[in-house]
Amino acid sequence: MGLAKVAGRRMTAEIDGDFVVFLIGARINSKLEFARSFIDLGGRRGMRHMLDYLVAHPEKGLLAYEIGIPTIVQYWRSFEQLEAFARDEADPHLEVWRRYWCRVGRSGRSGIWHETYLVKAGEYEAVYGNMPPHGLGKAGRLVPVGQASTARRRLEVL
Repeated sequence: MGLAKVAGRRMTAEIDGDFVVFLIGARINSKLEFARSFIDLGGRRGMRHMLDYLVAHPEKGLLAYEIGIPTIVQYWRSFEQLEAFARDEADPHLEVWRRYWCRVGRSGRSGIWHETYLVKAGEYEAVYGNMPPHGLGKAGRLVPVGQASTARRRLEVL
């Protein structure tokens, strides 16, 4: 597997309309119970399975994601689509969530967290230098940044 092609020397991201940034992460609180914690967090049917499912079903609203340790960043078209995925019995999230709380409800061996940010059109800023499409640049499109461009100008903060 080769390195992804660099998109350009200095690029910025553009995306049409409002969108949602969803951060999610997990923590294994007990090194002694690492295997059980991995199972708590969904094992092979956990987050990677859910992301693969969402990529195969773009109508669900996931625009792009980046996996980092311990945080996964997801970009969604709308909060309504994110919420629908979380609550729909036919989607893989709800069952994994319920099983997690059944196993861990009274145990502290693993932890989970998430944060949701609703982003209004034009109220974001991004710069990528010598990078392949990444982050918001994967969710939207990458365009060159002008020489005189600054974060203040891109955000139209005068």
